[in-house]
Amino acid sequence: MSQKRFLVVRVALFSALVYVLSWGTQYLPNVNFIFFVVFSAGVIWGAAAGSLVGLFGMGLWTTFNPYGPAPVPIILAQVAGAAGGGLVGGVFHRGRWQRYSPVALTLRLILAAVCCTVIFYLPVNVIDAALFQPFWPRFIGGALWAAISLGFNVLIFPLLFNVTRRLYHRENAPA
Repeated sequence: MSQKRFLVVRVALFSALVYVLSWGTQYLPNVNFIFFVVFSAGVIWGAAAGSLVGLFGMGLWTTFNPYGPAPVPIILAQVAGAAGGGLVGGVFHRGRWQRYSPVALTLRLILAAVCCTVIFYLPVNVIDAALFQPFWPRFIGGALWAAISLGFNVLIFPLLFNVTRRLYHRENAPA
């Protein structure tokens, strides 16, 4: 089987993981591992694969969740925002993160967590506020909920990055 086929399978598996983890954390508002999974896919396989994981995984969740599908403009914002996390992971993939000191790596992971969260929630909250008015109260309320997600992501990105590191080295080891 070619490397391209293996990558297709891996993207599908990570997309399914996004969906399953979203089900598993549905009762914890704005606490979700999807940002880390999408970011990790970008780190391991590059920006394109990470973005596809975000696109397909969030597409599944926002369409087939227990609360029903979101309105189409919000679906598009969520899918685009989740795909953006793969781009952030792709920056790590191309960077020299293996050479960073533990403190420098932790700071960069915190920055990546912030970027992934903002890239997702900013367009989602703008479109949500524009659709469901009044704009500013709705946008500020959404930002407060996004802060929960931001705090969670800032904690889990550095804590779980060793899993990503192991997968990266396993996937990119010489044959």
